[in-house]
Amino acid sequence: MKAVVFEAFGEPPTIQNVADPTPTRDGVVVKVEATGLCRSDWHGWMGHDPDICLPHVPGHELAGTVAAVGSGVTRWKEGDRVTVPFVGGCGRCFECASGNHQVCENQFQPGFSAWGSFAEYVAIDFADINLVSLPEEMDFATAASLGCRFVTSFRAVVDQGRVTPGEWVAVHGCGGVGLSAIMIASSMGANVVAIDLTDEKLDFARKVGAVATVNAAETGNVVRAVKQITNGGAHMSIDALGHPATCFNSISNLRRRGRHVQVGLMLGEHAKPQIPMAKVIAFELEIRGSHGMQAFRYQSMMEMIRTGKLAPQMLVGKRLSLAEAPQALMAMDRFEGSGIGVVTSF
Repeated sequence: MKAVVFEAFGEPPTIQNVADPTPTRDGVVVKVEATGLCRSDWHGWMGHDPDICLPHVPGHELAGTVAAVGSGVTRWKEGDRVTVPFVGGCGRCFECASGNHQVCENQFQPGFSAWGSFAEYVAIDFADINLVSLPEEMDFATAASLGCRFVTSFRAVVDQGRVTPGEWVAVHGCGGVGLSAIMIASSMGANVVAIDLTDEKLDFARKVGAVATVNAAETGNVVRAVKQITNGGAHMSIDALGHPATCFNSISNLRRRGRHVQVGLMLGEHAKPQIPMAKVIAFELEIRGSHGMQAFRYQSMMEMIRTGKLAPQMLVGKRLSLAEAPQALMAMDRFEGSGIGVVTSF
């Protein structure tokens, strides 16, 4: 099969012909019909993830059809239309038993702990626990765009952030994660303030539900601006970028007993951000992480998509060929364009 392969961290990936994957006893092989481009893939290519072994095939936001099934799989058959969370649970550890597959002690991550979906085929382990069935009316590009950013944002807003109607939500960073969070928080009845560095992305943020915007490149004090808009501070705030400045601002712009959810990855030189801990204590603030979402939680999100309350197809940006993926991957740190780029031609 054709696949995007990098053999050294930070060196240009290439298109190579590699062996087709085979399913494990509990796994399947999926024919990839679409796969999203995510900054997490860029972090992996840069060597920020210790689980990656070289040579490596990146890609973790995927949708396609089941092409081969392991002998122990009972719920899936060839031809099924599926997607998968970017964190797969083993189904056997304590966390999986408690329903928290997203923090499985033996988690499987295509594109990180194993070869990923920037390829014609990808192997998925523990299929009965981790695969998600796709409705016929959902196209593969939209389904692939759910895989990391949208579902992570759904869990961040709904489960971790516990957003309720009428609350103010601040979203720092209007890339794929941020735009997803804005749409989801708005659908839950929240009032969303979007913060970014470009008017282009802020205009898009208003289209997907933001009621106010702050251009951080033109605003001297982002925290003060958010507090003025929200009449005292956000009830919940998300760092959707993963940068010391956005993390600090997201915590600092909360009102008393507010809730910060960290979604953007903090890796490499950004791994130890400054935290306003005096305010965390004095205001009794909550700080939570959000790491993907369990397969069984997709059903609630899918129902909101089916009824039109969520429209993830609006967030699909440029569609690419596999041949264009290496260059696009290397450019992920430049945050160019709006929406989620998706490879749809192999």
